[in-house]
Amino acid sequence: MREIAVVDTTLRDAHQCLWATRMTTAHMLPIAERMDRIGFRRIDLAGTIQFDVCVRYLKEDPWERMRLMRQRMTQTPLSSFTRSKNLVAFDVLPDDIVELWVERLVANGFREVGTFDGLNDVDNMLTTINVARRLGVKTFGALSYGLSPVHTDELYIRTAKDLIKRGKVDAIWLKDAGGLLTVDRIRTLVPAIKAVIGNVPLELHSHCMTGVAPLVYLEGIKAGADMVHTSIAPLANGNAQPATQSTVKNLRALGYTVNIDDALVDEVGEHFRRVAMQEGKPLGTPQEYDAFHYEHQIPGGMMSNFRSQLAQAGLSHLLQKLLEECARVRRELGFPILITPFAQFVGTQAVLNVVQGERYRTVPDEVKKYALGYFGKLLAPVDPDVLDRIVSNGSPSIPLKPAPLEPAVEKLRRQYPEADDDERLLRFMFAGPQVDEMRAAGAMKTEYLFEAPLVRLVQELSRRRVARVHFSTGGLALS
Repeated sequence: MREIAVVDTTLRDAHQCLWATRMTTAHMLPIAERMDRIGFRRIDLAGTIQFDVCVRYLKEDPWERMRLMRQRMTQTPLSSFTRSKNLVAFDVLPDDIVELWVERLVANGFREVGTFDGLNDVDNMLTTINVARRLGVKTFGALSYGLSPVHTDELYIRTAKDLIKRGKVDAIWLKDAGGLLTVDRIRTLVPAIKAVIGNVPLELHSHCMTGVAPLVYLEGIKAGADMVHTSIAPLANGNAQPATQSTVKNLRALGYTVNIDDALVDEVGEHFRRVAMQEGKPLGTPQEYDAFHYEHQIPGGMMSNFRSQLAQAGLSHLLQKLLEECARVRRELGFPILITPFAQFVGTQAVLNVVQGERYRTVPDEVKKYALGYFGKLLAPVDPDVLDRIVSNGSPSIPLKPAPLEPAVEKLRRQYPEADDDERLLRFMFAGPQVDEMRAAGAMKTEYLFEAPLVRLVQELSRRRVARVHFSTGGLALS
């Protein structure tokens, strides 16, 4: 039987889905060397949101994180990817900024670099792919999966052909960020893609929101896929990827070879279980099948935000109406896949439509830019009546036709002559004092200590200024 490779997503997508991307460098470093020896095809360490959270919330230098991890992971390639030409921001960026970003990824230790585009616009993906190829690292291009009348097998076949012919990618990545793939669809889609990509490996990436992703992986492998993206339980399932442990076990039961060190996987899983317990972070658990998810297609994190924000505004009773409006807005905008940034565009417009009681009375700048093609070629035209309202009610400062973007790197280097390119890119991406605040936070924590429960309890009580506490257990009493 064939050998199946495994791409690890624990350090990137798993905690992005389950811990709001709040895994720190200190959480990662203690198990980096063990993960390096597990036998993964590659380890997915960072997309672009990891940079955002590091700078704005964790106050960690993301480039320093990458270098520290590369020092400890010497056998397994580390991978990153770009989100089209948006990178950290939602706006499309000049090509030279995207090119410099890829150059710095490679300089900081990444040996495989890929890209995806929510419109499956290959022109937007080629900027990243061409630079990565020129720098001598492996590349992968994504087929972003969605459900709509325009997301047909023909679309994915055409996109795959383009990525192979024009991008000369080393692998094709079937990226199902919404967890929408089904057993029936994977059985037809994988052979159709494999028929046009030849010996180029096909990778499967899905999420467990509907509970069927583990079975989708197995059926995809039977149909000819070569790799699966998994995360190590307990940082698996839920809104994250299928668990490495169960996926590998099932593949072997079907007769496939998977060269993974199970004992090391278990050690890493136990490390993150202890981190979760100490930090009060959730553990991923298997989801029940959710048929409604295929109707609204809202990603898990976005659904959580909807519930929270509506509750805060006393509008929880509008959730069903909001989900229906999301589906309607998406249809009117030409069926964009609900992944960043398009999920945010559709969700924001739907909220405005519902709360204001008049559809498209207020149009965010990003929605108008999307409708006018600023983000790439639309897969289907925007509804003509809706387009009229978007153009009329959107900002008049947005031209009807996007102008070419001016190069920005040389100006950026003149603006920050004392900085290196890593710092310059962060300052380009993050407005105001955010980079300075990150740097002012001091040296990044690189060690992580597991404390005894009693010690943690005393520390927590001291922070709350509790004056007197009495403990009693067995024959021990302590005041």
